[in-house]
Formats: sequence, structure tokens, C-alpha cells
Amino acid sequence: MLRNYLLTAYKVFMRRKLFTAINLMCIVLTLVVLMVITTLLENAFFPTSGPEAKSGRFLQIMTMRSRSPNNESIRNSPLGYKLIEKYLKPLPGLEAVAAVTQPRAVSVYQGGRVTELQMRRADADYWKVLDFTVLAGRLPTLEDEQRGRFVAVINRSSGTRLFGGLPQGQLGRKVSVSGQTMEIIGVVEDTMHINAYADIWAPITTYPSSDYRRLLSGDFVALLLAKKASDLPQLRAEIKAIAASVEFDDPAEWERAFFWADSKLDLFARMTVGGLETENSGAATLLAIIVAAMLLFMLLPALNLINLNTGRILERSSEIGVRKAFGATSAQLVGQLIVENVLLCLAGGVIGVICAQGALIWLEGSGLIPYLKVSMNFAVLGYGLLITLVFGLLSGVLPAWKMSRLDPVHALKGTV
Repeated sequence: MLRNYLLTAYKVFMRRKLFTAINLMCIVLTLVVLMVITTLLENAFFPTSGPEAKSGRFLQIMTMRSRSPNNESIRNSPLGYKLIEKYLKPLPGLEAVAAVTQPRAVSVYQGGRVTELQMRRADADYWKVLDFTVLAGRLPTLEDEQRGRFVAVINRSSGTRLFGGLPQGQLGRKVSVSGQTMEIIGVVEDTMHINAYADIWAPITTYPSSDYRRLLSGDFVALLLAKKASDLPQLRAEIKAIAASVEFDDPAEWERAFFWADSKLDLFARMTVGGLETENSGAATLLAIIVAAMLLFMLLPALNLINLNTGRILERSSEIGVRKAFGATSAQLVGQLIVENVLLCLAGGVIGVICAQGALIWLEGSGLIPYLKVSMNFAVLGYGLLITLVFGLLSGVLPAWKMSRLDPVHALKGTV
């Protein structure tokens, strides 16, 4: 019976090619948008490769909220190095606790040429938390940091802009970064991940002044790498207790600190729909908003497909009347019409997957998102197929059931 359904579906699709093409275009466009967005979200929040492949077992603290006595003043700022060194680095049971600055624009001078790059300063643990792909040379070590060596790591694109040639030939070259002469000791692959994005990196001891060491608020992000993912809940509780115990240099100015150890998703949710003074990051709310937005985005083309499918089925009222007159049940007719619609959606799904992969390749090469590297994995492919099946069922059940309930006499006459 399924074979007959498939043959009938093929003949129906080929009978009205333009109609079929419109249906496919509607499905493909919807699926491409959903799959591209899903791939970008997964790459951003749940990376399985690249520098943040360990994100399943590390947390980050990006912002501290300070509150004055009597709630007269509130300050939001990145962490200071003193806060990380005094309160976070002594935490037991962690694989690494890294301090890294936010990316900041710097001017790199070469003779008469000036190039603007994004720079981070990081301690040695930073290179343990993140897994950069080293193309040439090496990464900074604790010895480089302790000796205050003016060394730097650069990414592939920036190395090509500054020096040209292959990464190996860029080692040992020197650049003047905001008045400091630094030697390139390593070249890494470009990356867009939130904690890894930069053009050039240097040890924190290359700061022009050591004043950063005595500040509780400053320009730093803390990355905390646990030994296993199951340690993260306990780590979050410890960070909550540490925040409550922070002692400010001037208690009359600032009395209470709030900061939380967040995953990448929690951090984004906290900055958008959550808050800095509550433990709940708002991740559940954010996910609900994303899912609701996707469902609403699917609703319009689904309603459009229902109308198109109803029109397509109305043209077959005589066929339905004949089949009902010869004893076909409503369930059999519904089954056939749904199989036809799901088959059409699956065909659109295959085309949509190919087009979505093409869109991602174009997005990578366009430069709209710097250093973007994404590709669909089996999870995203599964989401796409699931969306396709849901799409086919949602847009096919109602028209199919409505037409299967037609009176045979009316159907044979072509009246509904």
C-alpha cells in the first residue's frame, strides 16, 4: 500500500509542477533560516570543537555588580586582577583558573604603517583552559609571565596582514604594540568564540603599569576549568559564597558584591533577560523565547501550506469521491494524503539541508562575522529532519481530514 501511495504522490506532484515548486520553496526557505540559526546558536553556546571545546566543564565570570551601603550607588564592571588572584585562584579542586582581559583595540606600528588589532592580555592558565590550534611556534608559559617577557601570539589572519607569507615565517618578527616592542612566538588559528576572540595575545605582565594587581574591578574575565562537568554545581555554590565574602578597600563606598559563575548560555541570558543580582540567569526564559520565536516563524508558512494543500486536494475531489464510493475509509484517505505531504516536505528538507550548508559556507567566507567557522553536525541535521516532519504533519493533517470526510456524491460532482 505504501508503494501505491508513493507512486500516486509522484504523479500528483508532476501533474502541477509550478504548484509543487511553490510548496518546496516555502519549505526550503523556512528550513534554511531555522537550520542556520540553530547551527549558529549551537556553535556559540555548546561548541564541541575549537578553543572552547571544554566549555562543558568550565564556567566564566565576566561582570561584578557592586552595591554601596543603603543602595545609593550601583556599579557594573569587569573583574579586577586582585579579585581573581585573591578570591578565585585559591579555589581547590580546579584544573585551572585563568585571568584574561576583554579584547581591546590597539595600534600596531610597522615603519610608517599602522594596523588596528584586537588584543587580549592573559595569564598562563588561559592557554590551559582554551584549546587553540597552534599553526607555528608555541604559546606563552608561566615562565614568560613571571619574567615579564614581551612576547605575543598572533592569529593567522592578522599575521598575514602584518607580515605576509606562511605562519612559520612570522615567528621571531617584532611589532610595536601601543609603544611596546613584542616578539611573535606563536601563530594560532582564527577563532570567533567569545572567550577566545582576539587578533593578538600577550602575557598580563606586559601591562605598562602594575597597578592592575591591586584592583578589585578592572578589565578581566575569570575562566574556571573544573576537572569534570559534575563539579560545576558545587563550583557555582562556592562562587556565590565567595561573592558574599568580598571585602572592598573602602567599605563606606562599596558594601556588597554580586557575581556568578556562568556557562556561555547562562552568561548571555544574564546579560539579556536575567539580572546581575539574582542567582537565576534566566536561561530557561531565554530558551523559551527562542523556541517560541521559532514556532511563530514556522506558523506563517505552515498556514500558507495548509491553504496550498487544501487547494491541491480540492482539485482531486473526484478521485476522492471514486475511492470513497469503492469503499476507501477516511483513515486510508488521510494516510495517503499525509504521506504525500510528508514526502513533499522531506524532499524540501533534503534541498533545505543542502542550501543551509551552502548558506553557512557563504556566511563563513563573507566576513560578516569575523573568523566564523561553523558546520552542521548530526544534532542539527536531526533537528532539521524533525522540523521537516512536524512541518509536513502540521500542514497536511487538517486538509487531509477535511477532504476525507467529503460525501462521495458531492465529491464526484466536484462540489465541496
